Amino acid sequence: MKRLLTALLLVAGSAQAQDVLIRHATVHTAGARGTLKNADVLVQGGVIRAIGTGLLAPAGVAVHEANGKPLTPGLFGGLSDIGLEEVSAEKSTVDSTLTMAGDGRPQMRPEFDVTLAYNPNSMLLPVARLGGVTFTVLTANSSDGGSLVAGQGGVLRLDGDRRAAVVGTRLLYVNLGAGADGLSGGSRAGQFMLLDQAFREAKGLTPYASPYALLTPAGRETVARYLLTGRIIFNVDRAADIRQLLAFSRKHNLRPIITGGAEAWQVAAELKAANVTVFVDALQDLPSSFDQLGSRLDNAALLTRAGVNVALLAPDSTHNARKIRQAAGNAVANGLPWESGLAAITRVPAQALGVGNKVGRIDVGLQADLVLWDGDPLEVSTLAETVWMHGRAMPMRSRQTELRDRYLQSPGALPRAYQH
Repeated sequence: MKRLLTALLLVAGSAQAQDVLIRHATVHTAGARGTLKNADVLVQGGVIRAIGTGLLAPAGVAVHEANGKPLTPGLFGGLSDIGLEEVSAEKSTVDSTLTMAGDGRPQMRPEFDVTLAYNPNSMLLPVARLGGVTFTVLTANSSDGGSLVAGQGGVLRLDGDRRAAVVGTRLLYVNLGAGADGLSGGSRAGQFMLLDQAFREAKGLTPYASPYALLTPAGRETVARYLLTGRIIFNVDRAADIRQLLAFSRKHNLRPIITGGAEAWQVAAELKAANVTVFVDALQDLPSSFDQLGSRLDNAALLTRAGVNVALLAPDSTHNARKIRQAAGNAVANGLPWESGLAAITRVPAQALGVGNKVGRIDVGLQADLVLWDGDPLEVSTLAETVWMHGRAMPMRSRQTELRDRYLQSPGALPRAYQH
């Protein structure tokens, strides 16, 4: 009965009115207005309606006193499997990878769309929200028996609303470099050969009846859409491979997005000229492969200084999305301006992923996905006090806090395991 009551309270809390006036906050807009001291933010209908000082609360709008604390947009959780994975070691709970080996059909299946497997009741959503993370991007992954074209994903809001879980356009994922050698005949040169053939098929330059076809009819339609207007995310680290990717993109008129980019600082000028956004791991300081020999902690700072659009990633974004703040703080400690560090986990990824008109900034007309912090949001010791999504204060509870509350209570007459 107690569990049922708790569930009802959580549902009731998430269904509260989407109207709130947040007063006297240090508002980090992550946009053109920069940081506003002692500012107010008015939210009505789940949308930011006004930003200023001395705003009056309309009738029926609750007031939340910030007392000068930092208010930021909801944070980007990186490229993750949130909602696609519960326990990494249990295959039945992992839905982000397609293996088609041995079925006699073409192995490159770009029509694979991981968003179809999304679970809005995943226990990972509230864990991420407690860290101030309000949106992420679902990722299609490659593995043995799969393809270097891993499939499609999409941007996900972490409010658990199944009716509006994914926003923005779909994204196509391609893996390049040494990590994809096993999917391309053992050579990175083969990767560009296979991609070129797939793109030619999508353009109708190769008969589907050809015994050497890589794509199904649905796969050709999928790739054709991305060649026209879509966003393709390439996971690549080595500077030489990045140069080849830029040349390949010019050939096929692509708008690539790069993730990884351990050696991207070496080709900063070319990336700036191509207007490419690079998602880098700001915690990557030592090479974990020969593709990452040029790894350095000031990668994000060097790219930003060169005028490249930089967003940040963190390791294990699925189960530890909150590490994105550590990544930003680490980048700032190594030369990235503070405002750029915040933008790299809010505005820049939102714009690159096609949802910059909805989330990623505190601005009039955008969704009210906001986080109030008890200190500097880029410090790992700082905690989120309140997280609003569409103007609703989200429950600040997760399975982790419930375990904490259960096992940290004072011992009574019975062992802790028997207490409720």
